Amino acid sequence: MQTLLTPDTLNPRASADMSKQVSAAAGLAMDVLGLPFDMARAQYARAVQVGLIERSMLASRDFSRAVGAWERLTLGPWARHV
Repeated sequence: MQTLLTPDTLNPRASADMSKQVSAAAGLAMDVLGLPFDMARAQYARAVQVGLIERSMLASRDFSRAVGAWERLTLGPWARHV
């Protein structure tokens, strides 16, 4: 009986399908790990829109750099790069 983690060696298509599934799962995991940082960026943008934070390109740049640093510090090699 085959398990999900061992591809069929007689069927190369099964191996290719498995690699696509693993790649898709890794991409989904990266998106999930980045959600808190995306939420922080969205909240900052919304606060600027409603006037709680002054519109400033310099402040926006500083906030973006800070969130990017938090993301790299927290997620390490799994952090997204622009």
